[in-house]
Amino acid sequence: MKNIGEYQIEEFPLSRISTIDIGAAGLKKHHIKALIELDVTESRKMIREKKKLSEKITFNSWLIKCISRAVEEFKPIHGIRKGKKKVVIFEDIDISIVIEREVDGTKVPLPYVIRKTNEKSISEISDEIKNGQQQSIQGEEDFVLGQEKMNRFSMKAYYYLPGFMRRLIWRFIINSPFITKQNMGTVMITSVGMMGKISGWVIPVSVHPLCFAIGSIVKKPGIVNDQIEIREYLYITVLVDHDIIDGAPAVRALSKLTKLIESGYGLDLSGEGIHHEIQHQKMCDGRP
Repeated sequence: MKNIGEYQIEEFPLSRISTIDIGAAGLKKHHIKALIELDVTESRKMIREKKKLSEKITFNSWLIKCISRAVEEFKPIHGIRKGKKKVVIFEDIDISIVIEREVDGTKVPLPYVIRKTNEKSISEISDEIKNGQQQSIQGEEDFVLGQEKMNRFSMKAYYYLPGFMRRLIWRFIINSPFITKQNMGTVMITSVGMMGKISGWVIPVSVHPLCFAIGSIVKKPGIVNDQIEIREYLYITVLVDHDIIDGAPAVRALSKLTKLIESGYGLDLSGEGIHHEIQHQKMCDGRP
């Protein structure tokens, strides 16, 4: 063939197969999309001060805790439909994040599920993310960090199934709330904007009932006490399953999240303070 020029052929990463399948399944979900921007100026100042005190805390771990707290107060927002007439609303909040790891010289995004974020402090969440980043990887068969060996072998076999069989598997998973929560959690957070400056919103595709795409933090003018100041704004896209929850309660949940983030939830407390707050909440809920 003429006029082709030079080119190279690379192996298609196996992990991308599952990304394609999830994308196809996610397009069938009836998600409401909300594009919001939040003033995180004061919260970032508080995080920097805590780091000076050698506290193990990151912006992402704090953000995960804020999202977890908002979901804990509005639990129906992470419910999963069971059949035609029932919705399963879980007490524990399992949040799936994406950790980028290098596999055979190529950076591959791998999911990691943080269990019971509602019972963990910001520093505990931070430690768990760090442990996930340091977890050893045998190859692309390590589809989900932290899973058992048998699941890894099962995922490797999954890659070689015909497309229609893989789609049937995803339909089975999505239609089972308990399998969904066990393997993927109920909330998805993807921090693509943290990997580079994006002055705008990222529109993700997800099979989760609740998904957050975290964009960049951008400096721009804002009004504080009737004065114009340079502030730091975080772009977030939220997907909410409209089959599970209506717009009004979803807006109330997001309003709560906005208040938590912009007020620096948990950052004015010591590590012990936030831990005691969690224990107090568990006692109020009647949990051991």
